[in-house]
Amino acid sequence: MSPEATSPQLAIHQFLTSLQSPARILVAISGGSDSTGLLLLLDQAVKAAPHLSLSLCAATVDHALRAGSADEAREVAALCASLGIPHTIMIWQGDKPKTGIMAAAREARYGLLATAATDFKADLIVTGHTLDDQRETLQMRGMRTEQVSTGIADAVLFDRRFWMLRPLLFSTRADIRAFLKERGVPWIDDPSNEDTKYERVRMRRQLSADAGMTKDISAAWEERLALSSRGAEWLDRHFRLHGGLLGQVMSDGLRQDRAVLDYVLARLAAVFGGQPFAPGRGHMERILAFATGSKPGRMTAGRVVFDLRHDGLYLARENRGISPLILRRGEAGVWDGRFYARNGSAASIEIQAAATHAQDTSRFIEPITAQTRGDWIPVTSTECMQRFPKSAWKRAIASAPVLSAEESLLSEESARMVELTPYFAPFDRFLTRFDFIFANRLSAVFATAPYARLPLRSIDGKTI
Repeated sequence: MSPEATSPQLAIHQFLTSLQSPARILVAISGGSDSTGLLLLLDQAVKAAPHLSLSLCAATVDHALRAGSADEAREVAALCASLGIPHTIMIWQGDKPKTGIMAAAREARYGLLATAATDFKADLIVTGHTLDDQRETLQMRGMRTEQVSTGIADAVLFDRRFWMLRPLLFSTRADIRAFLKERGVPWIDDPSNEDTKYERVRMRRQLSADAGMTKDISAAWEERLALSSRGAEWLDRHFRLHGGLLGQVMSDGLRQDRAVLDYVLARLAAVFGGQPFAPGRGHMERILAFATGSKPGRMTAGRVVFDLRHDGLYLARENRGISPLILRRGEAGVWDGRFYARNGSAASIEIQAAATHAQDTSRFIEPITAQTRGDWIPVTSTECMQRFPKSAWKRAIASAPVLSAEESLLSEESARMVELTPYFAPFDRFLTRFDFIFANRLSAVFATAPYARLPLRSIDGKTI
């Protein structure tokens, strides 16, 4: 998946030969030119190379947001049937939000595609993003920041389960449409692609007036991959996790290369704050100035308290704004963006911060230990208070999860029926391959399962 423009046919050939096999590929197809071209290109290449041991299936997500979407999905189903490709239609059910509809639709779409992949027993998902999408994204992000963007990632791990790959990311829409026209295959034009109330549509029109506006993002990709690798090494050398709740950056870690420190502190802030995105540039400049200063003190940013001491920088979730989560029997959810929970007990449970239950939060250490069923939270706080600053440790414990039912703490037996594991908000839903090395090392630090590896044998011709 080279960051240089290439023909759709060559892009698909390179993609398929890079895949681990045997493999079953789920193609996300809306009926538009990009995804229809992707399906036909893959079908043609797979049938021409049976030795690759690859098979296709397809899914169309009907967002049910406009009239005619169901008919369009059936047209796609007919196309897939004519090619002998198993296909399913996934409908976005329920009420739709009145604001943020594009983001909500994206979230729903990926969730439904993952469900389809599970049903088809697919190994990976492919989408029809193109070089045109890449250029639009780079332009939009360039208007918000002066930093060089990596743009759309060529590979994203969704929900820790499925890798979503974009084999046509560096092929143009014009070339894909030329391929379809040669074969007399029509496509569906979504009217929302012409609605200027959406930023991407406005950007597309600006770019169409200047077709020569492109950016070579290969350098940005290499830089991001290098930062992920160096960040992982930094974790090994300079970061310690105490009780699964309190992070400590050793003093020498604060004197490392500023680009690496920026990268790791931004992502640690998101993890400890339970936020899907790293703090913005303004917040990060404040955090870096504080962390690299010589004066001990505390500051709060992104729901995280940064506590600078002579022995390093401590990070813990601030104790405000931690909402409870109620899970009925068999339900699962994410609490405070920091813990994934699945209720296997017979009763409904509530997850709250320890500080909600009592002023003396230290007495909840033992229940928390039983509930998490892990050895990464200590049984008593005495040892920790002797080793770490008392206020930092108390702050961390106050943000710990406590399980209850009918306002009473769960018994140890009931607590063992609840799965409670760390959740990394910036990575566990959407993890780009650029952050994979760092995120995987962070999983090891928190003693959680590693992320699924890329289903590729090589990238850009290099064995991985």
